[in-house]
Amino acid sequence: MKILFLYTEIADYFLSGCIALINKNVEVHVVRWKINSEAPFQFLFPERLTVYERDNYSTQDLLNLTKKIAPDIIVCSGWLDKGYLQVCKQFKKKAVTILTLDNHWRGDLKQRIATLISPFYLHTRFTKCWVPGTLQFGYALKLGFKKTNILQGFYTCNYTLFHDEYLANKEEKKQHFPKRFIYVGRYVKHKGIEDLWQAFMALEKEKTTEWELWCIGNGDLKPIIHPKIKHLGFIQPNELKKYIKDTGVFILPSHFEPWGVVVHEFAAAGFPIICTDEVGARTAFVEHQVNGFIYKAGAIDELKEQLKKIINLNNDQLFKMAEKSVEKAKQITPDIWASQLMEIIP
Repeated sequence: MKILFLYTEIADYFLSGCIALINKNVEVHVVRWKINSEAPFQFLFPERLTVYERDNYSTQDLLNLTKKIAPDIIVCSGWLDKGYLQVCKQFKKKAVTILTLDNHWRGDLKQRIATLISPFYLHTRFTKCWVPGTLQFGYALKLGFKKTNILQGFYTCNYTLFHDEYLANKEEKKQHFPKRFIYVGRYVKHKGIEDLWQAFMALEKEKTTEWELWCIGNGDLKPIIHPKIKHLGFIQPNELKKYIKDTGVFILPSHFEPWGVVVHEFAAAGFPIICTDEVGARTAFVEHQVNGFIYKAGAIDELKEQLKKIINLNNDQLFKMAEKSVEKAKQITPDIWASQLMEIIP
């Protein structure tokens, strides 16, 4: 089997899925956009993965490349790249063409227009739609895809990397659960990181505790200075190990987050999770008051209360939440992701 991914910015978790495909003797080809300067990931590509830089290919070059590869499946990341769309249109009758999307249905003007033009625009190019979860499934239905042509579980994570850290630190955390919150993501407005800083500082002002807040990432926002808030900059995925070991509870305070693979990653690593109701991945990996807490996006006082709830839990309670996260993370692994894609072709 041959699979061609027409991708935007690739990430570590996507490569984990590709490796799982290669291990199942699938020939994998990936066209990718250039690396985002805010997330300068460094990749080690496996030998049997062929990667092409999008900037080096015109639309005609892409058509010629696709003809040469002769893929059984073409997976296209969204519908922004006109060259990618042209490939899918030309090869729709020769391969299974799959549109991926991660947006929720919000009912705004842009999405309503998309539903109107979908029969003439998307359905002339794509056979199926692949989405992360239930929120995106509803949008795919509104775009006119039949239930039988919608796949879920589009995003996986580098499950082995994070789950291995859970196993390595399990006994130590069971005895002494780290009293440190951790945020991993860009320093940009819509990620809600300023809400997190404000909530944590307000809680510290109310009552000093042992807990700290560690933040990993970079971006446009200037880091706030506080003795218990640590800013660690951008970290490559394989360098996260020591921070996973030394921290206990993951927080994603996003105002807008179509999915959020990082929630899956830290669930696999055995972390209780606090996130907003705008984080798509919560539907799969966070159950309120079971393995974490969900609060209304932008509500700083409510976030402060969730932090307080965590701080008031004892070691055993925190570890039980961590174990629940691990169970939820098993729902979608790179192997499951790869198998699902391969099952499209009988």
